[in-house]
Amino acid sequence: MTGGALGSVIAQLFHLTAAERKTLLVAGAAAGMSATFATPISAVLLAVELLLFEWKPRSAIPVALASASAGAARRYILGMGPLFVVPQHAIFIGPQGLAGCVIAGLLAGGLSALLTIGVYAAEDSFMKLPIHWRWWPAMGGLAVGLGGLIFPQALGVGYDTIRTLLQGDAGRGVIAGVLLVKSAIWVISLGSGTSGGVLAPLLMMGAALGGVEATFLPNEGAGFWPLVSMGAILGGTMRAPFTAILFALELTHDINVLLPLLVAAMLAHATTVLLLKRSILTEKVARRGFHLTREYATDPLEILFVREVMRTKLVALPSGATLSDLRNTLVRQPTQRGQHLFPVVDQEGRVKAVVTRRELRKLTESDRPAASLGDVLREPIVAYPDEPLRAVVFRMAESGFTRLPVVDSDSGQLAGMISLHDLLLARVRNLNEERHRERVLRLRLPFGNRANATKT
Repeated sequence: MTGGALGSVIAQLFHLTAAERKTLLVAGAAAGMSATFATPISAVLLAVELLLFEWKPRSAIPVALASASAGAARRYILGMGPLFVVPQHAIFIGPQGLAGCVIAGLLAGGLSALLTIGVYAAEDSFMKLPIHWRWWPAMGGLAVGLGGLIFPQALGVGYDTIRTLLQGDAGRGVIAGVLLVKSAIWVISLGSGTSGGVLAPLLMMGAALGGVEATFLPNEGAGFWPLVSMGAILGGTMRAPFTAILFALELTHDINVLLPLLVAAMLAHATTVLLLKRSILTEKVARRGFHLTREYATDPLEILFVREVMRTKLVALPSGATLSDLRNTLVRQPTQRGQHLFPVVDQEGRVKAVVTRRELRKLTESDRPAASLGDVLREPIVAYPDEPLRAVVFRMAESGFTRLPVVDSDSGQLAGMISLHDLLLARVRNLNEERHRERVLRLRLPFGNRANATKT
């Protein structure tokens, strides 16, 4: 938060666009995370998966450079890292260990869902209280203080408790205190609006869950299951599995747990996606009346070209024609009712101008039979067959025109016409590819054919 605020202040000092200010804000947040946890790579992934919602050079490069700079400066101020030193684990854990990772991922997903539900159940409970909302943080702070009296390790950032859990030295009292007391005061704190973080508390609760799992899952070394569950609960709660995996690796420098983390974090992510409509981070935004998409996909208008959807059957008007020549031959023909924009071409078929059906009708109904098309012509804004549809959408939005003639980029000759309706057809094509199911490869067994032939 502090790094993001600093990036926002710097951005507001310069003459920048809203997108550029957002990039600098996110760069500051990534730098803050990199400096705090010594995790420069996962800080960039966090920015992409949770803050930017895009993967473009214009934003990824500044964020990466800011994170790298903060990570390099940290080494002189706070040290090299890793933040949590853990015993080295085996690079291969076998089928039983992988099955345990499946269980750990599902349990972490379940706990992530419970924590998310708990936070917003607490927020709903505070909203029902007959007191002003300004008193809610004080009540949340009171709950935190009471929790600290019961279990003092629940207060603060909890790095020492996380280290104990990752070393495998935590007793049952510590594990129970984190899962019960720390979870409760964290839920109440966030629900009341009291200042509270997300990353460190989730790390602590995930490690505690791993401490429980270590009592019944295969023994893969001290701190193995706390480390796996720590990454899994991050991936499930924040729905940022790649960030969670790399974050756990950079926090511990234990590359051997990469495969277990991949299995557990992805299953935790899948569990929360199936159980909850939104994550703990986007639910609050949705409650404020905003919508955030958390899925990355290629825009179908980016990969489809104009030539694939343009219409080629259309009427073009010769530039030398008079309106009296066009009155009975073009405008009133029933076969041209679907065309609302007419390109005007020269003798070689090059587009010189365009005229709308309405403008043409007004002139043909006037008392100027010898008038020329030049009275209503306007400079054309065109599209090209080999450019993606997304570029055409932007051009339509900038110009305000929803129908554009398509011209050959080399010769300038008329090739077709494209409109908003054609762009919608491109969307329909993409939907059909996602929803229409078909069996492309059919296997015909020899004995099946023999049986059918005998029956016949």
